Amino acid sequence: MKTLAQLVILTCVFFASSAKSSPELLRQEFVDKMVTTHKFDRAFVEGVLNKATKNEKILTSIAKPWEAKPWHQYYPIFLTEKRLNKGLAFWQKHKTTLERAERETGVPAQIIVAIIGVETFYGTYKGNYSVLDALVTLGFHYPPRSKFFRSELVQLFILAKEENFEITDLKGSYAGAMGWGQFISSSYRHYAVDFDNDGVRDLLNNPVDAIGSVANYFKKHGWQQGQDIAFKANVVGKEYLPLLKKSLKYENQWHQLTDANISLIDRQLPADTSVKLFEFKQPDTNEYWVGLKNFYVITRYNHSPLYAMAVFQFSEQLKHGMHL
Repeated sequence: MKTLAQLVILTCVFFASSAKSSPELLRQEFVDKMVTTHKFDRAFVEGVLNKATKNEKILTSIAKPWEAKPWHQYYPIFLTEKRLNKGLAFWQKHKTTLERAERETGVPAQIIVAIIGVETFYGTYKGNYSVLDALVTLGFHYPPRSKFFRSELVQLFILAKEENFEITDLKGSYAGAMGWGQFISSSYRHYAVDFDNDGVRDLLNNPVDAIGSVANYFKKHGWQQGQDIAFKANVVGKEYLPLLKKSLKYENQWHQLTDANISLIDRQLPADTSVKLFEFKQPDTNEYWVGLKNFYVITRYNHSPLYAMAVFQFSEQLKHGMHL
């Protein structure tokens, strides 16, 4: 049992910690950082923040992401005939650009087309949230990931300055992602390219720049040209269970999976191949897949195995459709 003095100390520590992380103090720390570290005018930063509004709908949305669904509810959202037809039309329209992107980066056209299709249905749904509102709401009022979203808010200010954007006009997803490929502010700054050489890196309205930038993103994250992505697997017994881990890190080699009675259909991999076993829930059973390095690279775009599998399977549909 704790003494009264100990309880008083713990209470003081609790309230001091709560006060330290209050939205007001987080905002003040943010403003100070923008002024001292990034040399922004204090009145400008405060003026921009004063135009932001806390959006409860954003907090509701981030608490219920699509990636929390089981696979059998997730993939029908993206693997549709309508999206496939739209993707094939997009590929035909931008065939020359996609060929150049594949030639320069090694990232196959079907992966680029799949990403843009999954993210925005080819520019149809780029998001109607104020990016400023999204990052202020999540940066100051969403403790689980507030540090990350405050860092993106920093990047948003810098991005708007570099690209001459009006920061209050930018629209995107509830998490602050923008444009055809849904780049967050830091990704926009680091991976966007001017693929049509018009002097502007425009991911908001220019599909050509979006194609080049998605390809560049994958190249910079280690895409292995000409290599496979994932294979469907068979499992026997229960020795495979310890290999199912939430971490996306590839900590196993293929020989460890074969030792656990995991096999591929009509396929064998070198024993030292870096792999990861994934489980995808269907209504009455589970599917098992072995992810290779390129599958991991897809998860750098969105840290979800479900997302990566949807992109991979959609890309296969697109490739098949283009070669019919």
